[in-house]
Amino acid sequence: MNLGSLKPSEGSRKKKKRVGRGEGSGHGGTSCRGHKGQNARSGSSRNPGFEGGQMPLYRRLPKRGFRNPFRKDITIINIGQLNRFPEGSIIDESLLIQSGLVHHAGDGIKVLGKGTLDRPLSVKIEMVSRGAREKILAAGGSVVEGA
Repeated sequence: MNLGSLKPSEGSRKKKKRVGRGEGSGHGGTSCRGHKGQNARSGSSRNPGFEGGQMPLYRRLPKRGFRNPFRKDITIINIGQLNRFPEGSIIDESLLIQSGLVHHAGDGIKVLGKGTLDRPLSVKIEMVSRGAREKILAAGGSVVEGA
């Protein structure tokens, strides 16, 4: 037995339905759309939640709480995670994404003060908490906010 002789089990693979390919295919004529009506027309589509005129589920269920349409998606990192960078590094958004510490910046990145920093770093990030700023400056680094 080798890889070239492997075959799927009998009946496990079905052919794709090809509609509109003549009467002999069994799917000719109306192409499985039936006769007339809204769904037989070209360009016809309804929204995914449509239930034939019945009140759709997403409108029947009660809504709770407040969903802020202006919510900011801020990615946070902690000061302890910055110890992976060598002494004297300039830490900005592009470096954090390149290193894999941040996967997407969203609406901004904020540095928080959890952990300890044992080397001087230059941090150029939009938002830095007060505790993180104190720890960066205490380690001999610098902070440039809004960069």
